[in-house]
Amino acid sequence: MMRTGNPALNKKTFQDVGVTDQAGAMTLDGTINKSFLLLFILLGSAGFVWNKFFSAQGAVNLTPFIIGGLIGGLIAAIVTIFNKQLAKYSAPVYALCEGFVLGGISAIYESAYNGIVTQAIALTVGIFLTLLFLYKSRIIKPTENFKLGVVSATGGIVIFYFLSMILGVFGVQMPLIHSNGIFGIGFSLFVVVIAALNLVLDFDFIETGAEQGAPKYMEWYASFGLLVTLVWLYLEILRLLVKLNSRR
Repeated sequence: MMRTGNPALNKKTFQDVGVTDQAGAMTLDGTINKSFLLLFILLGSAGFVWNKFFSAQGAVNLTPFIIGGLIGGLIAAIVTIFNKQLAKYSAPVYALCEGFVLGGISAIYESAYNGIVTQAIALTVGIFLTLLFLYKSRIIKPTENFKLGVVSATGGIVIFYFLSMILGVFGVQMPLIHSNGIFGIGFSLFVVVIAALNLVLDFDFIETGAEQGAPKYMEWYASFGLLVTLVWLYLEILRLLVKLNSRR
C-alpha cells in the first residue's frame, strides 16, 4: 500500500488510472523533465513579481499578486486533483500562480531581512538533494511505519493550520505558528522536518507509478504533486528563518 502525506499524491492516485503500454507509460525521465518545466514556470512568475517590487523600490502593492495567486493556485490544484488528465494544462497554471505568491511573499520578507530568501532557497535545494540521495541510496527506506508516521504528522499539521485560520477570523492567534520564542521555533523546525520527509514519500510514489506503467499524463500529475511539497517546504523554511532573524 502506498502512502504519502501530500494531498495530491496519495495511495489512491494510481488506483483507477490503469496500466498502459510501454510507449505511452509514465517514466521517471518524463516526470523529471516536467518537474523542471513547472519549476521554471514558477521561478519565472516569482521573478517577475520580485523584480517589479524591487525595481519600484518597494512602492508596489503586492496584495493582488499574492491573493490572486492563492485563489488561482487553489482552483488549479482542485482541478488537477479531481481530473488528473487535465494536469497537462492545470499544473502549469498552478506553477504560474504559486510563483506570484512566492515572489510576493519572498519580496516582502527580503525587504525586512536582507538575504533571507537566498538562505531559504539554498536550504530548500540542499534538503531536496540530500533526501533524493538518501532515498536513491536506500539509506532512508519508506517502510509502511515510516509512511504512516509522516502521513499522520502531516495530517495533524494541516488540522492545526486550519484551526489557526478559523481562530484568526475571530482575532485569536496561535502562538506556535507566529511566535519567535523557543516553542514557536521548535514547532517550525518540526514542520520543516515533516515537509522534508514528505519528499521521500513523493520520490517513492513517483518511482512506483513509473514501475506500474501508469498513463503518460500522470507525469504531469506527479510533477504537480512534487511541486506542492517543494512550495510547502520553502514556505516553512522561510517562516523559520523569519522567526530566527526576528530574535536578533
